[in-house]
Amino acid sequence: MIIYSKVIRVKASNLAYVYGMAAVFLWSTVATAFKIALSYYSPLQLVFVAVLTSIVALSGILAWQHKLSLLPQQFLRRPTFYLVTGLINPFLYYVVLFKAYALLPAQQALSLNYTWAVLLPLLAAPLLKQHLRKSDIAAALIAYSGVFIIATGGDISGFNFDSPLGIGLALTSTLLWCLYWIVNTKDQGDPVVSLLLSFLIGLPFITATLMLTDVMPSFSVKAIFAGMYVGLFEMGITFVLWLMALKMATRTANISTMVFLSPVMSIGFIAWILQETITTATYLGLAFILSGMVLQQLLPRYIDRNRKLGPKLAK
Repeated sequence: MIIYSKVIRVKASNLAYVYGMAAVFLWSTVATAFKIALSYYSPLQLVFVAVLTSIVALSGILAWQHKLSLLPQQFLRRPTFYLVTGLINPFLYYVVLFKAYALLPAQQALSLNYTWAVLLPLLAAPLLKQHLRKSDIAAALIAYSGVFIIATGGDISGFNFDSPLGIGLALTSTLLWCLYWIVNTKDQGDPVVSLLLSFLIGLPFITATLMLTDVMPSFSVKAIFAGMYVGLFEMGITFVLWLMALKMATRTANISTMVFLSPVMSIGFIAWILQETITTATYLGLAFILSGMVLQQLLPRYIDRNRKLGPKLAK
């Protein structure tokens, strides 16, 4: 019985890595997909198509899990909460993010967007009353040095920015994403149901804004395919794969560190498919950003482990 239990845990752990790698791989393709889709659509049109696709996909997943009945239950418990999350994500976050991608090379927008992981603990400290560690501050200084290198194209002394608006929007998207996750720390419901509720509530705002400021998107095959890809693999299915990986993992930390692979793989897809020449400033800036993320994740674990080992070694 004990051996059987261990076998089950090993199989679950292996599946966790499969789901985690699948999620990381799909996320690493979306920066390239954004640029392709934005060659057919305006940022707001792309949000509209992608969110519609994601709503259909998430509804199908919940129907398969027999959880559609949770939608009205969770919404009626906290309607104001889901109104706020729907306004932030998908409405504000993706409009801002896609506008940044429309203005910047994919390599720049991608790198700047990944600083959300460093920004999150800085915002969580005052908003959630969490302790701000020295490693968080050090990580932020390192990561935002990388942001400055990318934003200036490596011309640090010149302070020349190719697209100040695009850079500002990319950094604003990280702020919105962090606020979304901070708000979601108060959510006790099923995470996939919560995401679908946010998208269902955000869709009317997206539609109204589209009708007032833009035109309805084209329904050509190439355009629709590009928009649907974004909806499926940025917003919908990949999120569920990642949740499954975290749920089945024996150690969440092992799965979480896989995220560091995503920007590196993304750069490869950008160079290969979009044929963007990856600049030295991007490589250097991304190295700083990833170093900050690694420091933020691994240093506290290293310190905690040494604290636990200290008394044992003293004996």
